[in-house]
Amino acid sequence: MPGFLTPLDLVALAVFVLCWVGYATVVDRVPSIHRRSVIHAMNEHRRRWLVALLPKENRVADVAIVGNLMSSTSFLANTCIFIIGGAMALLASPEVGRRVLGAMPFSEAPMTDGGWETRILLILLIFVRAFFELTWALRQFNYGSILIGGLGRTPAAIPAAEIAAEVVNRAARHFNTGLRAYYFGLAVLAWMVHPIAFILASLWVVSELHRREFRSAVQAALSADG
Repeated sequence: MPGFLTPLDLVALAVFVLCWVGYATVVDRVPSIHRRSVIHAMNEHRRRWLVALLPKENRVADVAIVGNLMSSTSFLANTCIFIIGGAMALLASPEVGRRVLGAMPFSEAPMTDGGWETRILLILLIFVRAFFELTWALRQFNYGSILIGGLGRTPAAIPAAEIAAEVVNRAARHFNTGLRAYYFGLAVLAWMVHPIAFILASLWVVSELHRREFRSAVQAALSADG
C-alpha cells in the first residue's frame, strides 16, 4: 500500500475506477442496455440522415452539419491541451496547491508530495485519454465527410451511405467517450478536497450520466421517434 495514500484514499480511488469502467462497460457493451440509450437512438438517426440525403442535389446543409460536429470535437480536444498544461504546472508546484486547498474549510489536502502528485497524475491520465479519444473522433468525422461527399444520388448508393453512417457513428462513440472523461475528470477535483467528496462526486457523475443517457426528455423523444 503506498504510504502517501490513506486507506480512505484507496477506497475512493477504487470507487472511482469502478464507476467509470463499470458504467462504460455496461452501457457500451451490454446490447440490451445499449439499445435503450440516447447514444443508440442517435446512431439510428444518423443512419437515416445519410440515407435520406442520397436524392438531394444540394448538400450544403449536410456538409454544414458535419462541420459543426467537427468544430465541437476540435474545441474539446484543444481544451484538453490547456488542462494538461495546467496540470503539469500544478505537478511542478505541489506546495502552492496544497497551501491553497489547506485553507478551505472541511478540506483534507494531501500533506505529502506523493499524495498530491497521485491526484494530479490521475487528472493528467484522464485528459490525455480524452485528448486521444477526441482527436480520433475528429479524424473519423473527417473520414465521414469525405465518404458523404462521394455518395451518389441513386438508391444504388445506399450501401455506401450505410458505410458512411457507420464511420460517423463510430466518431460519435469516441466523442462520447472523450466527453465522459471530462465528467470524471471533474470528479477527480473533489479528491483534492477530501476522499469522501471524491466518492460522492464519482457516484454523482454516474447518476447524472445515467439520467441523461437513459431517463432524459431527449432520450424519450428520440426513442419514441425511432
